[in-house]
Amino acid sequence: MPLTARVRPEQADALLRDALEANGQRFTDQRAAVYRFLLGTTSHPTADEVFTAVRADIADISLATVYKALETLVSCSLAVKLSYGDDSARYDARTDDHYHSRCVQCGQVRDVPGQVPELLPQLHVGDGFRVQGYRVEVIGLCPACAD
Repeated sequence: MPLTARVRPEQADALLRDALEANGQRFTDQRAAVYRFLLGTTSHPTADEVFTAVRADIADISLATVYKALETLVSCSLAVKLSYGDDSARYDARTDDHYHSRCVQCGQVRDVPGQVPELLPQLHVGDGFRVQGYRVEVIGLCPACAD
């Protein structure tokens, strides 16, 4: 089951603390604030967007701290970094397999309901290449940009 905004702050803190300790990391208020924000949004924010939102609660947090917290969450499998060819990145607290759609004009990223196609787990690319994962992204124009 994907984690969503239904997770209470104390549950989020417990999940974060356990994952950090299992990976030899410390629990900090800054990491907790970043994680809680990610859990509470479906917007797939950039690091700058996370920084702006979290700064409302922790006035003295730096952008560098937010970047480090996000990378720590990714390394502990509590978040996913969605990287794009233009060197931009967005973050998602949903770590289950799911689709994304991305507007090529405004950059908005959304979760797409549904399951990963049954064909993909059976995909073989040949030459002894062992598939460990894949990403499915639907690109196009969101309703606002399509008008």
